[in-house]
Amino acid sequence: MTQLTGICGQLGQVLSAVPFLGLLIGSGWTTAFLSVVAVGVLSLVLTLLLVKDTPGGTTVRGPATGLRETLGSVKTVWLRPGTRLGFFTHMGTQFSVTVFALMWGVPYLTVAQHLSRPAAGTLLTISVAAAIASGVIIGIVTGRHPHRRSWLVLGIITGNALVWTAVLALPAPAPHCLLVTLIIVISVGGPGSMVGFDFARTFNTKATLGTAQGAVNMGGFLASLLVMQVMGVIIGAVGGYSFTSFRLAWGVQYVVWAVAVVGILVTRRKARATIGDIDESRYLLGFLADPELEPAGAGETALRHRRG
Repeated sequence: MTQLTGICGQLGQVLSAVPFLGLLIGSGWTTAFLSVVAVGVLSLVLTLLLVKDTPGGTTVRGPATGLRETLGSVKTVWLRPGTRLGFFTHMGTQFSVTVFALMWGVPYLTVAQHLSRPAAGTLLTISVAAAIASGVIIGIVTGRHPHRRSWLVLGIITGNALVWTAVLALPAPAPHCLLVTLIIVISVGGPGSMVGFDFARTFNTKATLGTAQGAVNMGGFLASLLVMQVMGVIIGAVGGYSFTSFRLAWGVQYVVWAVAVVGILVTRRKARATIGDIDESRYLLGFLADPELEPAGAGETALRHRRG
């Protein structure tokens, strides 16, 4: 369900791009962006009218919490290794495609790789399509093999690093087939980052899930903003847009991948030691169904669980 939710967001990008571009070209910036605002307001109104907190419209609210309790909750959530595992997962998988799509991808493709702007736009469209397709696959894999989620994440990060190495190692612009491969591989990082929210859900209580997912969400976007800025500094220091400047600037990514991988390996080990500390984790990870994790005296319960 998390991946399907993300896919809906990706579809929004695709469906909005064509009419927005038409308004931009035909009527100018003011009309185009006022239309975006109008659609946003309409979405807000429809959400308020149609979306309910719980089925049947019955809302269950807990006691109000003050600033001190909220800050204490943030600290408690962050100290859980599973939250930090989600943070580093989101960091290592998401930033590359985010930096590419939102900031440096188009100038890199048009200046360093000598593509036309329409060709660069086509590659960004391929990126969205790749993210949608891979999101379905990742959702199925993580649902069926929850004990292998971190390995999937490490595989995505490794794939990102390898494909960028193949492109950046070339002394000249890459062939088009390699650029398409680059776009597809890094785009998998988008839905791959959603696994971080899955870790947050596994290792946190329902009462603190929102805080945990907020902490996880910071990982990828914090890394993205830092990489965008550092790349800009490097490109400016080298002398502006050129094949060489972009080649050096994209090398910043390896630092983030190294930090993320180390963070995942360390927090994964600690998180595994806490499985079962939170009741939800027993169910979400198939705790009783795994003989290696089965607690003493739970044999009959585990047997019923397996039969079920």
